[in-house]
Amino acid sequence: MPILSKKAVEMPASPIRKLAPFAEQAKKKGVHVYHLNIGQPDIETPSVALQAIKNMDRKVIEYSHSAGFESYRKKLALSYQKIGLPVQFEDIIITNGGSEALIFGLMCTCNPGDEIIIPEPYYANYNSFALMAGVKVVPIISSIQSGFALPPINEFEKKINSKTKAIVICNPGNPTGYLYTKSELLQIRELVKKHNLFLFADEVYREFCYDGAKPISVLELEGLEENVIMIDSVSKRYSMCGARIGALVSKNKLIVEAALKFAQARLSPPTVDQIAAEAALDTPKSYFDDVVNEYVERRNILVDGLNKIPGVFCPKPSGAFYCVAQLPVDDAEKFCQWLLEEYSYENQTVMLAPANGFYSSNQLGKNEVRLAYVLNKEDLTQAVKVLNEALKIYPNKA
Repeated sequence: MPILSKKAVEMPASPIRKLAPFAEQAKKKGVHVYHLNIGQPDIETPSVALQAIKNMDRKVIEYSHSAGFESYRKKLALSYQKIGLPVQFEDIIITNGGSEALIFGLMCTCNPGDEIIIPEPYYANYNSFALMAGVKVVPIISSIQSGFALPPINEFEKKINSKTKAIVICNPGNPTGYLYTKSELLQIRELVKKHNLFLFADEVYREFCYDGAKPISVLELEGLEENVIMIDSVSKRYSMCGARIGALVSKNKLIVEAALKFAQARLSPPTVDQIAAEAALDTPKSYFDDVVNEYVERRNILVDGLNKIPGVFCPKPSGAFYCVAQLPVDDAEKFCQWLLEEYSYENQTVMLAPANGFYSSNQLGKNEVRLAYVLNKEDLTQAVKVLNEALKIYPNKA
């Protein structure tokens, strides 16, 4: 048998989806599974986007420009300008989701063997994207005790060497929901300037900030115009995860020109999805007001409920719709599998994402899980109850 590539062998499985077979088996046995493992919102997609698809009168679903339809890029740039971001349509490459935007960005800025620094825990697929680009991830641990605030900047300094090419952040963060403060972002700015690095910022959860917190985009950081690459997506903003439309945004013309070459190699982003995404930009503010209020209520049900369970600690996030909780178990991955394979309460169980998959080492986050509060409030309330009952009888406690 021919031998697979090294990349194929080393490509990690998704910690979010790896337990899916056990969930499927539980459902076949008639057990109701509350899915807190994946960030698939149940929020309705804006009607303007759905109507744009229904009313589409094209006779041919043709290629778009490799950078995306100019009409969409112009409208997207205008939406950025309305929130104070100095973006022109020429600064944008439309991509197949935010994932492709980050992959393009890494391939434009890094050579094989280069290093990128990422505060952890971080979105698990960053490992996969780095592997595709031949880049090494250098993690810096943030602590659950601090709510996953930015690690001390001197910890970044210690990791920087001749191979360091970039820092990658997610703000607000997946999996933690942490929102970086202005002070933290200014510290990163000074570090990036000092060492002439690139700064990637995954800002796909920008609309979802709570308790009066306001997001600050890296595109607002003065003096980093040539260093910053912002990653964006329609997936979570408009509850359009299946519309694989993202964007790479940068004021650095060389990066945009290079990214366009990668974009040309994959021909174009999907035409129909761009039509929906362009229409979604007309979503009224009231939609986001309602969604944010809903997520605040869901967050409070889940996080407050978790913290009432003996031995559980969960910092309250300021953004996105995720949280990381520390459980009184010896191995969270085994516990998550046990929930699906062996446990049910009133014929119900819960599916969680083991947090060790969001760290660089499987030995970190060993007793932590990531939860997504994307279910309705009644289901979240019940899920917390099921989890509480499970922890009362789980045999392998910490």
